[in-house]
Amino acid sequence: MSFSKRQFLQQVCWLAGSSHLFNAKHLLADDTDTTVQRDLVTAMQRAKLSLQFQGTSKSDFTKWQRTFRSKLTELLGDSSPPEEWSVTELGRIELEDHTRLDLLLSADGIPSLPIYLLKPKTDSSAPLPGVLCIHGHGPLGHDAVVGRREKLDASKYIEKSNYDYGLQFVRRGYLVAAPCMIPFGRRVDLERYGGQDPCAVTFVRMQALGQLPITANLRDLRWSISLLEREKNLKSNSIGCAGLSYGGRMAMLVSAVDQRIRVSAISGALNLMQERLSQRHSCGSQVIPRLLQYGDYSEIGGLIAPRPTVWETGSQDRLIVPDWDERFRERLRCMYRASGKPNNLHFDRFAGGHKWSGRVAASLFDDVLRT
Repeated sequence: MSFSKRQFLQQVCWLAGSSHLFNAKHLLADDTDTTVQRDLVTAMQRAKLSLQFQGTSKSDFTKWQRTFRSKLTELLGDSSPPEEWSVTELGRIELEDHTRLDLLLSADGIPSLPIYLLKPKTDSSAPLPGVLCIHGHGPLGHDAVVGRREKLDASKYIEKSNYDYGLQFVRRGYLVAAPCMIPFGRRVDLERYGGQDPCAVTFVRMQALGQLPITANLRDLRWSISLLEREKNLKSNSIGCAGLSYGGRMAMLVSAVDQRIRVSAISGALNLMQERLSQRHSCGSQVIPRLLQYGDYSEIGGLIAPRPTVWETGSQDRLIVPDWDERFRERLRCMYRASGKPNNLHFDRFAGGHKWSGRVAASLFDDVLRT
Protein backbone atom coordinates (compact mmCIF):
# COMPACT_ATOMS: atom_id res chain seq x y z
CA MET A 1 0.00 0.00 0.00
CA SER A 2 1.33 3.45 -0.87
CA PHE A 3 2.13 5.89 1.90
CA SER A 4 -0.58 8.26 0.72
CA LYS A 5 -3.25 5.58 1.01
CA ARG A 6 -2.04 4.61 4.50
CA GLN A 7 -2.23 8.24 5.58
CA PHE A 8 -5.74 8.41 4.19
CA LEU A 9 -6.88 5.34 6.13
CA GLN A 10 -5.32 6.59 9.36
CA GLN A 11 -7.13 9.90 8.92
CA VAL A 12 -10.40 8.08 8.28
CA CYS A 13 -9.98 6.02 11.47
CA TRP A 14 -9.25 9.13 13.49
CA LEU A 15 -12.39 10.82 12.22
CA ALA A 16 -14.40 7.70 13.10
CA GLY A 17 -13.20 7.89 16.69
CA SER A 18 -10.57 5.14 16.70
CA SER A 19 -6.79 5.33 16.85
CA HIS A 20 -6.25 1.93 15.22
CA LEU A 21 -6.87 0.75 11.69
CA PHE A 22 -10.13 -1.06 11.02
CA ASN A 23 -10.89 -3.55 8.29
CA ALA A 24 -11.16 -1.24 5.29
CA LYS A 25 -10.55 -3.49 2.31
CA HIS A 26 -13.54 -1.93 0.62
CA LEU A 27 -11.64 1.40 0.55
CA LEU A 28 -8.65 -0.08 -1.28
CA ALA A 29 -10.27 -0.47 -4.68
CA ASP A 30 -8.36 0.56 -7.76
CA ASP A 31 -7.94 4.32 -8.12
CA THR A 32 -9.98 4.17 -11.32
CA ASP A 33 -13.02 2.86 -9.43
CA THR A 34 -15.75 5.45 -9.96
CA THR A 35 -18.72 3.51 -8.59
CA VAL A 36 -21.21 5.20 -6.32
CA GLN A 37 -20.57 2.45 -3.74
CA ARG A 38 -16.96 3.52 -3.30
CA ASP A 39 -17.89 7.19 -3.19
CA LEU A 40 -20.47 6.61 -0.47
CA VAL A 41 -18.16 4.37 1.58
CA THR A 42 -15.49 7.05 1.49
CA ALA A 43 -17.96 9.75 2.49
CA MET A 44 -19.38 7.52 5.23
CA GLN A 45 -15.97 7.01 6.82
CA ARG A 46 -15.19 10.73 6.61
CA ALA A 47 -18.33 11.71 8.52
CA LYS A 48 -17.19 14.04 11.29
CA LEU A 49 -19.90 13.47 13.93
CA SER A 50 -19.65 17.09 15.01
CA LEU A 51 -21.68 16.56 18.20
CA GLN A 52 -19.92 13.41 19.40
CA PHE A 53 -19.42 13.67 23.17
CA GLN A 54 -15.90 14.81 24.06
CA GLY A 55 -16.29 15.86 27.69
CA THR A 56 -15.54 14.23 31.03
CA SER A 57 -17.61 15.95 33.72
CA LYS A 58 -21.27 15.68 34.64
CA SER A 59 -21.86 19.29 33.61
CA ASP A 60 -20.21 18.54 30.24
CA PHE A 61 -22.53 15.59 29.80
CA THR A 62 -25.69 17.43 30.83
CA LYS A 63 -24.95 20.22 28.36
CA TRP A 64 -24.12 17.73 25.61
CA GLN A 65 -27.32 15.72 26.18
CA ARG A 66 -29.42 18.84 25.91
CA THR A 67 -27.72 19.87 22.66
CA PHE A 68 -27.75 16.44 21.00
CA ARG A 69 -31.31 15.67 22.10
CA SER A 70 -32.47 18.88 20.47
CA LYS A 71 -30.63 18.01 17.25
CA LEU A 72 -32.04 14.47 17.20
CA THR A 73 -35.57 15.82 17.63
CA GLU A 74 -34.95 18.15 14.70
CA LEU A 75 -33.72 15.27 12.50
CA LEU A 76 -36.58 12.93 13.42
CA GLY A 77 -39.43 15.38 13.34
CA ASP A 78 -42.46 15.10 15.62
CA SER A 79 -42.81 11.67 17.25
CA SER A 80 -45.44 12.61 19.81
CA PRO A 81 -48.19 10.05 20.36
CA PRO A 82 -51.78 11.22 19.83
CA GLU A 83 -53.47 12.87 22.78
CA GLU A 84 -56.90 11.45 22.00
CA TRP A 85 -57.42 7.93 20.75
CA SER A 86 -59.66 4.90 20.99
CA VAL A 87 -59.12 1.18 21.54
CA THR A 88 -60.91 -1.58 19.65
CA GLU A 89 -60.67 -5.15 20.95
CA LEU A 90 -60.17 -7.49 17.99
CA GLY A 91 -59.75 -10.63 20.04
CA ARG A 92 -59.08 -12.08 23.48
CA ILE A 93 -57.38 -15.36 24.33
CA GLU A 94 -57.42 -16.76 27.86
CA LEU A 95 -54.25 -18.78 28.41
CA GLU A 96 -53.22 -20.70 31.51
CA ASP A 97 -51.11 -17.96 33.08
CA HIS A 98 -52.09 -14.80 31.18
CA THR A 99 -54.65 -13.09 28.98
CA ARG A 100 -53.67 -11.95 25.49
CA LEU A 101 -55.64 -9.03 24.08
CA ASP A 102 -55.45 -8.26 20.35
CA LEU A 103 -56.13 -4.52 20.14
CA LEU A 104 -56.26 -1.78 17.52
CA LEU A 105 -55.42 1.78 18.56
CA SER A 106 -57.02 4.49 16.41
CA ALA A 107 -56.66 8.27 16.21
CA ASP A 108 -57.52 10.92 13.65
CA GLY A 109 -54.92 11.64 11.00
CA ILE A 110 -52.51 8.73 11.61
CA PRO A 111 -52.52 5.01 10.74
CA SER A 112 -54.10 2.67 13.28
CA LEU A 113 -51.76 0.58 15.42
CA PRO A 114 -52.21 -3.19 15.95
CA ILE A 115 -50.90 -4.19 19.36
CA TYR A 116 -51.00 -7.09 21.79
CA LEU A 117 -51.53 -6.44 25.48
CA LEU A 118 -50.56 -9.30 27.77
CA LYS A 119 -51.92 -9.41 31.33
CA PRO A 120 -50.64 -11.93 33.89
CA LYS A 121 -53.17 -13.90 35.91
CA THR A 122 -52.33 -13.34 39.55
CA ASP A 123 -54.12 -13.56 42.90
CA SER A 124 -52.26 -10.49 44.15
CA SER A 125 -53.81 -7.04 43.94
CA ALA A 126 -50.38 -5.37 44.02
CA PRO A 127 -49.61 -3.02 41.11
CA LEU A 128 -47.61 -4.56 38.26
CA PRO A 129 -44.64 -3.17 36.34
CA GLY A 130 -44.93 -2.92 32.55
CA VAL A 131 -42.65 -3.69 29.62
CA LEU A 132 -42.77 -2.49 26.03
CA CYS A 133 -41.53 -5.43 23.92
CA ILE A 134 -40.48 -4.63 20.36
CA HIS A 135 -40.12 -7.09 17.49
CA GLY A 136 -37.47 -7.04 14.76
CA HIS A 137 -37.44 -8.01 11.09
CA GLY A 138 -39.25 -11.14 10.06
CA PRO A 139 -42.53 -12.48 8.71
CA LEU A 140 -44.19 -12.88 12.12
CA GLY A 141 -43.98 -9.25 13.25
CA HIS A 142 -45.24 -8.88 16.81
CA ASP A 143 -46.69 -12.42 16.81
CA ALA A 144 -43.24 -13.83 17.58
CA VAL A 145 -42.71 -11.62 20.64
CA VAL A 146 -45.89 -12.87 22.35
CA GLY A 147 -45.19 -16.50 21.46
CA ARG A 148 -47.86 -17.12 18.84
CA ARG A 149 -46.85 -20.31 17.04
CA GLU A 150 -49.86 -20.98 14.81
CA LYS A 151 -48.16 -19.94 11.56
CA LEU A 152 -45.97 -22.27 9.52
CA ASP A 153 -42.43 -22.54 10.92
CA ALA A 154 -43.26 -20.08 13.71
CA SER A 155 -41.93 -22.38 16.43
CA LYS A 156 -38.62 -22.84 14.62
CA TYR A 157 -38.31 -19.08 14.10
CA ILE A 158 -39.08 -18.29 17.75
CA GLU A 159 -36.80 -20.96 19.19
CA LYS A 160 -33.87 -19.99 16.99
CA SER A 161 -33.83 -16.43 18.32
CA ASN A 162 -35.50 -16.95 21.73
CA TYR A 163 -37.95 -14.46 20.28
CA ASP A 164 -40.88 -14.76 22.70
CA TYR A 165 -39.46 -12.38 25.31
CA GLY A 166 -42.86 -10.71 25.67
CA LEU A 167 -44.28 -14.07 26.75
CA GLN A 168 -41.32 -14.50 29.10
CA PHE A 169 -41.96 -11.12 30.71
CA VAL A 170 -45.70 -11.67 31.26
CA ARG A 171 -44.87 -14.98 32.92
CA ARG A 172 -42.58 -13.03 35.27
CA GLY A 173 -45.56 -10.91 36.30
CA TYR A 174 -45.25 -7.93 33.94
CA LEU A 175 -47.90 -6.17 31.89
CA VAL A 176 -46.63 -6.37 28.32
CA ALA A 177 -47.37 -4.18 25.29
CA ALA A 178 -46.16 -5.59 21.96
CA PRO A 179 -47.02 -3.36 18.97
CA CYS A 180 -46.67 -4.21 15.27
CA MET A 181 -44.40 -1.81 13.42
CA ILE A 182 -44.17 -0.86 9.74
CA PRO A 183 -43.44 -2.50 7.35
CA PHE A 184 -43.75 -5.85 9.13
CA GLY A 185 -46.28 -8.49 10.12
CA ARG A 186 -49.88 -7.57 9.44
CA ARG A 187 -48.84 -4.04 8.42
CA VAL A 188 -47.25 -5.09 5.12
CA ASP A 189 -48.48 -7.00 2.06
CA LEU A 190 -45.26 -8.62 0.85
CA GLU A 191 -46.75 -9.81 -2.43
CA ARG A 192 -47.17 -6.21 -3.58
CA TYR A 193 -43.39 -5.54 -3.47
CA GLY A 194 -42.34 -7.93 -6.23
CA GLY A 195 -39.39 -9.25 -4.26
CA GLN A 196 -38.10 -5.77 -3.32
CA ASP A 197 -37.19 -4.85 0.24
CA PRO A 198 -40.29 -3.32 1.90
CA CYS A 199 -38.04 -1.31 4.27
CA ALA A 200 -36.25 0.40 1.37
CA VAL A 201 -39.43 0.99 -0.63
CA THR A 202 -41.32 2.33 2.39
CA PHE A 203 -38.43 4.68 3.22
CA VAL A 204 -38.44 6.16 -0.30
CA ARG A 205 -42.23 6.52 -0.42
CA MET A 206 -42.46 8.17 2.99
CA GLN A 207 -39.58 10.52 2.15
CA ALA A 208 -41.68 11.81 -0.74
CA LEU A 209 -44.26 12.81 1.88
CA GLY A 210 -41.67 14.35 4.18
CA GLN A 211 -41.98 11.42 6.61
CA LEU A 212 -39.67 8.74 8.02
CA PRO A 213 -40.51 5.10 8.87
CA ILE A 214 -38.33 5.30 11.98
CA THR A 215 -40.24 8.34 13.25
CA ALA A 216 -43.61 6.75 12.55
CA ASN A 217 -42.53 3.66 14.49
CA LEU A 218 -41.16 5.80 17.29
CA ARG A 219 -44.53 7.55 17.57
CA ASP A 220 -46.29 4.16 17.71
CA LEU A 221 -43.94 2.91 20.43
CA ARG A 222 -44.62 6.00 22.51
CA TRP A 223 -48.32 5.44 21.87
CA SER A 224 -47.86 1.91 23.21
CA ILE A 225 -46.37 3.31 26.42
CA SER A 226 -49.49 5.47 26.78
CA LEU A 227 -51.60 2.33 26.44
CA LEU A 228 -49.69 0.72 29.32
CA GLU A 229 -50.23 3.85 31.41
CA ARG A 230 -54.00 3.45 30.98
CA GLU A 231 -53.90 0.13 32.85
CA LYS A 232 -55.29 0.69 36.34
CA ASN A 233 -53.01 -1.90 37.92
CA LEU A 234 -49.79 -0.55 36.39
CA LYS A 235 -47.25 0.33 39.06
CA SER A 236 -46.47 4.03 38.86
CA ASN A 237 -43.24 5.01 37.10
CA SER A 238 -42.36 1.37 36.37
CA ILE A 239 -42.08 0.78 32.61
CA GLY A 240 -39.18 -0.94 30.87
CA CYS A 241 -38.40 -1.61 27.22
CA ALA A 242 -36.87 -4.62 25.44
CA GLY A 243 -36.17 -5.51 21.82
CA LEU A 244 -34.09 -7.71 19.53
CA SER A 245 -32.41 -6.73 16.23
CA TYR A 246 -34.45 -3.91 14.67
CA GLY A 247 -36.47 -4.16 17.86
CA GLY A 248 -33.23 -3.46 19.71
CA ARG A 249 -32.57 -0.44 17.54
CA MET A 250 -36.05 0.89 18.30
CA ALA A 251 -35.72 0.04 22.00
CA MET A 252 -32.61 2.22 21.98
CA LEU A 253 -34.38 5.07 20.22
CA VAL A 254 -37.61 5.12 22.22
CA SER A 255 -35.66 4.81 25.49
CA ALA A 256 -33.50 7.76 24.44
CA VAL A 257 -36.49 9.91 23.51
CA ASP A 258 -39.15 8.96 26.07
CA GLN A 259 -38.26 9.46 29.73
CA ARG A 260 -41.17 7.25 30.84
CA ILE A 261 -38.92 4.25 30.18
CA ARG A 262 -36.88 3.57 33.31
CA VAL A 263 -34.78 0.62 32.16
CA SER A 264 -34.04 -0.94 28.76
CA ALA A 265 -32.58 -4.08 27.20
CA ILE A 266 -31.15 -3.66 23.70
CA SER A 267 -30.29 -6.93 21.99
CA GLY A 268 -28.41 -7.62 18.74
CA ALA A 269 -28.14 -3.95 17.81
CA LEU A 270 -24.63 -2.88 18.82
CA ASN A 271 -23.89 -1.44 15.38
CA LEU A 272 -22.88 2.04 14.31
CA MET A 273 -24.50 3.61 11.27
CA GLN A 274 -21.02 4.27 9.83
CA GLU A 275 -20.32 0.54 9.95
CA ARG A 276 -23.71 -0.64 8.73
CA LEU A 277 -23.94 1.66 5.73
CA SER A 278 -20.32 1.29 4.62
CA GLN A 279 -19.95 -2.49 4.91
CA ARG A 280 -23.36 -3.96 4.17
CA HIS A 281 -26.99 -3.30 3.33
CA SER A 282 -29.01 -1.61 6.05
CA CYS A 283 -32.75 -1.22 5.93
CA GLY A 284 -34.51 2.08 5.38
CA SER A 285 -36.43 1.63 8.62
CA GLN A 286 -33.21 2.37 10.56
CA VAL A 287 -32.10 5.46 8.65
CA ILE A 288 -32.20 8.95 10.14
CA PRO A 289 -31.17 11.37 7.35
CA ARG A 290 -28.20 13.63 8.20
CA LEU A 291 -27.51 11.85 11.51
CA LEU A 292 -23.83 11.31 10.66
CA GLN A 293 -23.28 15.03 10.43
CA TYR A 294 -23.74 15.14 14.20
CA GLY A 295 -23.46 11.68 15.77
CA ASP A 296 -24.23 8.00 15.41
CA TYR A 297 -26.33 5.35 17.14
CA SER A 298 -23.86 5.46 20.05
CA GLU A 299 -24.81 9.06 20.74
CA ILE A 300 -28.49 8.14 20.69
CA GLY A 301 -27.65 5.39 23.18
CA GLY A 302 -25.97 8.03 25.33
CA LEU A 303 -29.27 9.88 25.68
CA ILE A 304 -30.55 6.96 27.78
CA ALA A 305 -27.94 7.67 30.48
CA PRO A 306 -27.97 7.74 33.43
CA ARG A 307 -30.94 5.33 33.36
CA PRO A 308 -30.01 1.62 33.59
CA THR A 309 -29.62 -0.28 30.34
CA VAL A 310 -28.15 -3.58 29.16
CA TRP A 311 -26.73 -4.21 25.68
CA GLU A 312 -26.86 -7.86 24.63
CA THR A 313 -24.49 -9.38 22.05
CA GLY A 314 -24.08 -13.03 21.10
CA SER A 315 -20.57 -14.40 20.60
CA GLN A 316 -21.61 -15.90 17.25
CA ASP A 317 -23.79 -13.04 16.04
CA ARG A 318 -22.49 -12.35 12.54
CA LEU A 319 -24.30 -8.99 12.49
CA ILE A 320 -22.05 -7.65 15.25
CA VAL A 321 -18.75 -6.53 13.72
CA PRO A 322 -15.53 -6.77 15.78
CA ASP A 323 -13.77 -3.47 16.46
CA TRP A 324 -16.89 -1.48 15.61
CA ASP A 325 -18.79 -3.04 18.52
CA GLU A 326 -15.99 -2.15 20.94
CA ARG A 327 -15.92 1.38 19.59
CA PHE A 328 -19.64 1.59 20.37
CA ARG A 329 -19.10 0.21 23.88
CA GLU A 330 -16.30 2.65 24.66
CA ARG A 331 -18.39 5.64 23.61
CA LEU A 332 -21.20 4.44 25.88
CA ARG A 333 -18.76 3.89 28.77
CA CYS A 334 -17.44 7.41 28.33
CA MET A 335 -20.91 8.93 28.47
CA TYR A 336 -22.11 6.86 31.42
CA ARG A 337 -18.93 7.73 33.36
CA ALA A 338 -19.55 11.41 32.73
CA SER A 339 -23.20 11.04 33.75
CA GLY A 340 -22.06 9.91 37.20
CA LYS A 341 -23.74 6.49 36.91
CA PRO A 342 -21.19 4.16 35.22
CA ASN A 343 -22.63 1.12 37.02
CA ASN A 344 -25.98 1.62 35.28
CA LEU A 345 -24.41 0.50 31.98
CA HIS A 346 -24.40 -3.29 31.50
CA PHE A 347 -23.13 -5.55 28.72
CA ASP A 348 -24.44 -9.10 28.38
CA ARG A 349 -21.99 -10.95 26.13
CA PHE A 350 -23.44 -14.44 25.91
CA ALA A 351 -22.57 -17.58 23.97
CA GLY A 352 -24.85 -17.74 20.96
CA GLY A 353 -25.99 -16.05 17.78
CA HIS A 354 -28.42 -13.28 16.86
CA LYS A 355 -30.94 -13.91 19.62
CA TRP A 356 -32.48 -12.62 22.82
CA SER A 357 -30.61 -13.51 26.00
CA GLY A 358 -32.40 -11.97 28.99
CA ARG A 359 -29.99 -13.45 31.54
CA VAL A 360 -28.91 -9.97 32.74
CA ALA A 361 -32.05 -8.11 31.69
CA ALA A 362 -34.48 -10.20 33.76
CA SER A 363 -32.85 -9.44 37.11
CA LEU A 364 -32.06 -5.85 36.14
CA PHE A 365 -35.71 -5.16 35.25
CA ASP A 366 -36.84 -6.73 38.53
CA ASP A 367 -34.38 -4.62 40.51
CA VAL A 368 -35.38 -1.36 38.83
CA LEU A 369 -39.11 -1.81 38.29
CA ARG A 370 -40.18 -3.85 41.34
CA THR A 371 -38.20 -1.91 43.95
